[in-house]
Amino acid sequence: MSEMIVKRNALLAQKVIKGLESRNMAGYYAATKEDALQKALELIPAGSSVTMGGAMSAIEIGLVDAVKAGDYRFIDRDAYADKRAAMLEAYDADWFLAGANAMTDDGVIVNIDGNANRVSAIAQGPKHVLFIVGMNKICPDPDTAMKRARNVAAPVNAQRFGLSTPCARTGKCMDCKSPDTICCQFLITRFSRHPGRVHVILVNEDLGF
Repeated sequence: MSEMIVKRNALLAQKVIKGLESRNMAGYYAATKEDALQKALELIPAGSSVTMGGAMSAIEIGLVDAVKAGDYRFIDRDAYADKRAAMLEAYDADWFLAGANAMTDDGVIVNIDGNANRVSAIAQGPKHVLFIVGMNKICPDPDTAMKRARNVAAPVNAQRFGLSTPCARTGKCMDCKSPDTICCQFLITRFSRHPGRVHVILVNEDLGF
């Protein structure tokens, strides 16, 4: 990454953090994946119950592996025969690890979901939500953020899961009603009514989709 891009991202991140603060959410900037991991582990107290909802960015910075190996109780839905039971237990977790499909430069977070376990936990349930967001996800306005979520994140995720959707074949949103669609629920997080619940670590990396 060029020096100018690094400088640009650091400056842009400060704007995003101010936007988050105005929305009752806490923001932090990490220059590297390693810094992001360190900050995340500083935020999550030892002994906490932790779960996640398909947060590729949290995986990419090493946070999920660190939680599994550390002094935490990780609620791993893949280890449950009853997936619904795992999802219900996740709603009472101390910390929920999340990513963002897109985010505006004034702190609005956009996510799209198929089964709603991820967006519902972001909206309500777990005591804290920790977003790991690469600077590649930052958009200038809500419309651009929604277009990114639908035309970048959704097609890649559909392909990742091997789904038979028009976007998996074309690479762009076709506003489908396919049985496999993952664009079932749209969550726009523009404000948190609960101080200290939502934390966002912005990372000077291209993370997730």
